[in-house]
Amino acid sequence: MALDRWIALVLLGVCLIYGYTAWFTMDADLAPFMRRNPIWPSTFPKVLSVLGAVAALVILLGLEGPQKPPKAGDIDYRRLGDYKIGQAALLLGLMVGYALLLRPAGFLVSTTSFLILGSVILGERNWPVMIGVAVVATGAIWYLVQEVLGIFLRPLPMFMGV
Repeated sequence: MALDRWIALVLLGVCLIYGYTAWFTMDADLAPFMRRNPIWPSTFPKVLSVLGAVAALVILLGLEGPQKPPKAGDIDYRRLGDYKIGQAALLLGLMVGYALLLRPAGFLVSTTSFLILGSVILGERNWPVMIGVAVVATGAIWYLVQEVLGIFLRPLPMFMGV
C-alpha cells in the first residue's frame, strides 16, 4: 500500500476516535439549558470528524481520480532521507516542550524561548532581530489575550507567585 493510503488509514482512525468522543462523550456534562440549543460545543468537532473521515476514505479507497505524474516541487516519499527530517523532528519536540512548560515557566518565558529556539532550528542567526521579534511578539500576544480578551495567562514562572 502506498504511503498516502497508510497516512489516510491513520487519519481515518484518528477521525473515528475524535468522532466517537464528539458524538458520545462531549455532551454528557452539558447544562440542561444548553441541551435545547441548536448548536452545541460539540457541533464543530462532529463536523470535523465526519469531513475528515470522508476525506480519508476517499484517499483510502482510491476515489480521488487519476494519478498525475509528480512535479518538480512535489514530495517524493521514496526519497524522505533527502528532506530535513531532523529539523522537523526538533521542531515537533520543541512544540511538545513548549506545551509542557507553558504553565510552570509562564507564558512570557516559554513563548519567548520557543520563538527564539524555533528560529535557531530553522537557521536564523541574526540574534538581535531574532530576540527583538520574539520579545515584541510575545508581549503583544500576552497583552491582547490578557488585557483585551480578559483571559488569564500566567505571565511569569510559578515560583514567582504570579
